[in-house]
Amino acid sequence: MDKRHSQIKRKTNETDISLQLAIDGTGKTEIETDVPFLNHMLDLFTKHGQFDLNVKARGDIEIDDHHTVEDIGICLGQTLYNALGDKKGIKRYASVFVPMDEALAQVIIDVSNRPHFEYRAEYPSNLVGGFSTELVHEFLWKFALEARLTLHVIVHYGQNTHHMIEAVFKALGRALDEATMIDPRVQGIPSTKGVL
Repeated sequence: MDKRHSQIKRKTNETDISLQLAIDGTGKTEIETDVPFLNHMLDLFTKHGQFDLNVKARGDIEIDDHHTVEDIGICLGQTLYNALGDKKGIKRYASVFVPMDEALAQVIIDVSNRPHFEYRAEYPSNLVGGFSTELVHEFLWKFALEARLTLHVIVHYGQNTHHMIEAVFKALGRALDEATMIDPRVQGIPSTKGVL
């Protein structure tokens, strides 16, 4: 099977991003952004999803991290959508629980071509270091929209905000790995409609 991969360059007045994604990778990352906490989360996502991800991003972080985080979510979603192609033979669905010490997160995915995002998470703190926790929602929503995924994210419980968000990104990687995996039993497109 050909390696499923895509790349994108996106430059606006707010951000300058170059991103490459290979679905069938080995967990290799090269991530350089102005948002250290996001770098950490993308590294976890990639390693647990067994993707290969290269991200170089600069943004107007003198304002705040919002534009950079949002635009990386957009670029990652677009590259995933393009890399998946016609989606023949994929499993399509996945549901994964990941614990991180006292925290437990669940991510459910349908590679549906119908973007929808549900998010159930309440964090004890509004910040992890200098990173605003509301940007987790922003990133995931834009990622789901551009990848055209049905994505449900539930943080069942936790006490440490870093652990809770880390569990989300690990679960996202693992769920996406499972949902995009080629299943030899699946003939063609995994939908009774014949298209995704």
